[in-house]
Amino acid sequence: MPELSPRRRLLVLAICCMSLLIVSLDNTALNVALPSMQRDLHATTSGLQWTIDAYTLVLASLLMLAGSTADRIGRKRVFMAGLTVFTIGSVLCSLAPNLELLIVFRMVQAVGGSMLNPVAMSIITNTFTDARERARAIGAWGAVVGISMAAGPLVGGLLVQSVSWRAIFWVNLPVGLAALLLTLRFVPESRAPRARRPDPVGQLLVIALFGSLTYAIIEAPESGAAPVTPFAVIAAAALLALLWYEPRRQEPLIDLRFFRSAPFSGATVIAISAFAALGGFLFLSTLYLQNVRGLDALHAGLWMLPMAVPTFLCAPLSGRLVGSRGPRLPLLIAGTAMTASSVLFAAFEAETTNSTLLLGYVLFGIGFGFVNAPITNTAVSGMPRAQAGVAAAVASTSRQLGQTLGVAVVGAVLASGIGSSPYRHAFVSAARPGWWILTACGLSVLVLGLLTSGRWARLTAERTAESLETGEVREAVGVAGGAERA
Repeated sequence: MPELSPRRRLLVLAICCMSLLIVSLDNTALNVALPSMQRDLHATTSGLQWTIDAYTLVLASLLMLAGSTADRIGRKRVFMAGLTVFTIGSVLCSLAPNLELLIVFRMVQAVGGSMLNPVAMSIITNTFTDARERARAIGAWGAVVGISMAAGPLVGGLLVQSVSWRAIFWVNLPVGLAALLLTLRFVPESRAPRARRPDPVGQLLVIALFGSLTYAIIEAPESGAAPVTPFAVIAAAALLALLWYEPRRQEPLIDLRFFRSAPFSGATVIAISAFAALGGFLFLSTLYLQNVRGLDALHAGLWMLPMAVPTFLCAPLSGRLVGSRGPRLPLLIAGTAMTASSVLFAAFEAETTNSTLLLGYVLFGIGFGFVNAPITNTAVSGMPRAQAGVAAAVASTSRQLGQTLGVAVVGAVLASGIGSSPYRHAFVSAARPGWWILTACGLSVLVLGLLTSGRWARLTAERTAESLETGEVREAVGVAGGAERA
């Protein structure tokens, strides 16, 4: 990629942030629309879970493929394809006549979305080569998540209240088209110096693992253990096959050597934990505010602002802290705040009074605002730039997998707890185990943030980077030698 002027770099960052905005806005706005969709499409709790998880599941399954493909054939090309498919998928979602087709069209959206976030992060990584500049750029990237959390519930509530839940998907059209035209004009093409070969077997195993695991979790409360056991077995078999097959490939879909780096491994688990907490938090909060308190979509969206605004304010601060002091402090703040928030709901039934509900939302917003920048920065820092797309895709996959599991597990626990009881009366007690699960997610962020950000962890990251670069040189020499002999 050619060296760009500071102004051009900021423009590229803004264009990449536009793609994140439509993806994040779509998810947060959709959460507010769940009760309206439930009434309109006659959906069950598991049906609502699938409207979210069908998207995040496909996204998680394809992110690494998209990242490696972008490194191979060109990041700008894949990014533009993603914007096109996502925009088309949004149009189809707005026209869905029933729940089944809405889920299918959400999967189409996800195919496009898989080409956006990891590829955009790879473009940013290759545009901002200075470590401090990159950390600040990633902080701005994280602030967009805060904007979407602040604007999503409010915009979603307003659209649901004044038009219908279908209008939520219309927001993506002008932003998607504008981002597409700006990318065509201003984003330079870039790719890895040497193309990596596809790994279709690894890709199929990832899809089998994520899909089977999610299906088993979501459907278990309604179907029972026997019907979902085969899917649990498929998930376990796919995981074992991945661990056996991927290290034997010269160019695997998932380079397991990345996980020798303690910061990278920690960032992966922290991403899963933090986004599982986010998915479960939004799911429980939306259903409680509208189905238990009886608020309309707009007022439910307004109640989410105390969570969204701190996320927006803390994300750029987190990016600056990562750039100046490293990831430890932001991760400790994030883990502490998210744990405290979840404990308020789990142990003290924070939903039942306005003051504790407000405090719980503010604490969670602070925690989530601080967690995103250190995850992303740790995932891509220290890795060879040639593999930036794959490294960023692993981080993005961890986020989506976490959100998928958060909605699946918390939704399944809620459905089991409510059973045939009156929804309004049983919700608070039925949700309590879900809040304890989110507490465990917060503690995971706190403990791993402490363990994987010290001197020992940095040494493992340096050794891993050296190993990866040495391996790349050997592979390149082998390819060149083969070409000469041919």
